[in-house]
Amino acid sequence: MTTTYDVSTVIVNYNTREDTAQSISTLRATTAATVQTIVVDNGSSDGSIAALREQFPDITVIDAGANLGFAAGVNRGARMAESPWVLLLNPDVVVLPGAIDALLAFATAHPEHGVYGGRTLRPDGTTDPSSCWGAMSLWSLTCFATGLSTLFRRSVLFDPESLGRWERDTVREVPVITGCLLLVSRQNWELLGGMDERFFLYGEDADFSARARARGLRPVIVPDAAIIHAVGGSTASSGRKMSMVMAGKATVLLTSWHPVAARIGIALLQAGTALRALPGLLRRRDGGRWAGVWHARRDWRAGYPAAKASLFGIDEDPHDRHPGIRHLHAEGAQR
Repeated sequence: MTTTYDVSTVIVNYNTREDTAQSISTLRATTAATVQTIVVDNGSSDGSIAALREQFPDITVIDAGANLGFAAGVNRGARMAESPWVLLLNPDVVVLPGAIDALLAFATAHPEHGVYGGRTLRPDGTTDPSSCWGAMSLWSLTCFATGLSTLFRRSVLFDPESLGRWERDTVREVPVITGCLLLVSRQNWELLGGMDERFFLYGEDADFSARARARGLRPVIVPDAAIIHAVGGSTASSGRKMSMVMAGKATVLLTSWHPVAARIGIALLQAGTALRALPGLLRRRDGGRWAGVWHARRDWRAGYPAAKASLFGIDEDPHDRHPGIRHLHAEGAQR
């Protein structure tokens, strides 16, 4: 007998065996809808594949054989979806009671939005704003470069990407839904072509949301869909993670902004990094997180796919299907 699923959940696993198992367990325990669970394992070395298949024999575990990155990983998983809805879920989340049911109910009642996110909480129960963000702009990057976004943190004017002090506790349309909890109909997923595989880790959800908005969709936050997010379960130190975030931002600029604006944007990212790194560099110790990001600027400012080799030790694909941004990578590397 064939199972009919209400939603297909895609989780990308990379050496997060226990977190992924907990995420699946809480998803099942808190969701009344029938869920198809698809785990894409990106070349883990912690025994994830065998452990997950043993603990959850009815789920689909795809052995990618290598670290494909987040975008390619979710695309591979979504191709196995058998339901009308595709749900992206981080491995390091705890799904709270009724969250996915609330998300599905809202999406069914309001199909015009097209892309749906929820509310993320920290383990202590406080709001983690990372379920959604504002879009990058020359103004937001100028605020970052000058330190205004740090000095006036969560200011609507000077830290616009934070969306101010809004606690993600009301229904609201937003520019960017992050991939830790993102629901989209399979029809819209296919219409948008899934995630852009030029991205490796970070930035792909901002690009996806922008393409959705360009198609007339209106990404929205559903506060009743709440999860606890550990944040960064498969990434290492915060300095390295921030370099990955910067690579994602640079890729958004290089792939979707006018070349002149992209160069200015990357220069502003570097200026903001230098400003934050300076106190640590002057102390002549390890310099802290931002000093590490500053030292790695040549690695991240070219964006992906070039940054895969420098940040992750993964060589670029010689058969890259997206050569159109290579000249921008080359120019960025010369700056």
